[in-house]
Amino acid sequence: MGLVFALNLNAKQNFDFVGSNMTFHMPEESEPHKKTWMPFVANDYIWGRELSSKVKKDLALIASTIAKYEPVNLVVSKYDKKEPMKLLGDLGSHNYPITLIERDVDDLWFRDSAPTFVYNNKNEKFGIDFNFNGWGNKQEHELDKHTSAFITKHEKLQVLKSKLTLEGGCFEVDGQGLAIMTESCIINDNRNPNKSKKQIEDELKYLLGLEKIIWLKGVKGRDITDAHTDFYARFIKPGVIAVAYEPYKESYEHELTLENIEILENETDLEGNRFELVELESPQDIEEQFDTQDYAAGYIGYYVCNGAVIMQGFGDKYADKKAKETLQKAYPNRVIEQLRVDYLALGGGSIHCSTQQEPIDL
Repeated sequence: MGLVFALNLNAKQNFDFVGSNMTFHMPEESEPHKKTWMPFVANDYIWGRELSSKVKKDLALIASTIAKYEPVNLVVSKYDKKEPMKLLGDLGSHNYPITLIERDVDDLWFRDSAPTFVYNNKNEKFGIDFNFNGWGNKQEHELDKHTSAFITKHEKLQVLKSKLTLEGGCFEVDGQGLAIMTESCIINDNRNPNKSKKQIEDELKYLLGLEKIIWLKGVKGRDITDAHTDFYARFIKPGVIAVAYEPYKESYEHELTLENIEILENETDLEGNRFELVELESPQDIEEQFDTQDYAAGYIGYYVCNGAVIMQGFGDKYADKKAKETLQKAYPNRVIEQLRVDYLALGGGSIHCSTQQEPIDL
């Protein structure tokens, strides 16, 4: 399939959920997708000129790989159309269309700035706008703060405007009423000042259709996200959780991942059952050019699309192979695609961070 251009469409107004009798439900990532939303952007004022072109090649590879399994909407600046067309053309044909959507954005982390899609109790689809503020005003986000509403309205859906400020990477749901979240990136004054844990829980339970939230403690200030959940724990399916383990004892993440594992080992699902934990051990043999503090070397940041799991490799042959085999066992009916996107990882994120799924229309 080739590239398709799309124009912005008229959309419904924001939905005011105050006093509504509606309930909402967020499907788990492995449930069927209508499409994946991705950016094609690496602005010099964030990434620097040297990295920008390399990051765009990584994004094109991710988009092209996903398009083997489902449609991709690629958000691109009107000044930048020729570059993705060339890069995607060089990567060969794919089974589903990649549609170029004109829109300027600051950065590429659509897990955080794009909408979280949910259904209501009438099976209507909405997009939640969680008021993206650059991970607590740590980065320029004048364009990105509007990305969620833009995408939702482009799809002719209504916007659920949350009272909270957070990002999609802050939480993981099992689609059955349970979520894992990290306190350090949600219960944080740089996002939600003067809000109690109960106030935060009440709104998130309502918007995402949750009965229970499992809280990881996380750590503030060590990375730009304040320890996003999707770098440490992911639901494979209800009752089964992939969890990161950092074996290098000199890293602060060694103690953090041990703490996360201990919390999840002692938690239960809605029926009181213990979870099965699937450990993904972080790579240790990192190429010298990528061995920096910002390089996000962890296998939890994979993306589940229709029929496949798109995961990263980091050049550690033993760890890459072991992680791929572990995920193949965890997802036996999906193809495991392992990609090297090292320049994306140098920005502190993963494949999961650059993608946002839109579930099917019911």
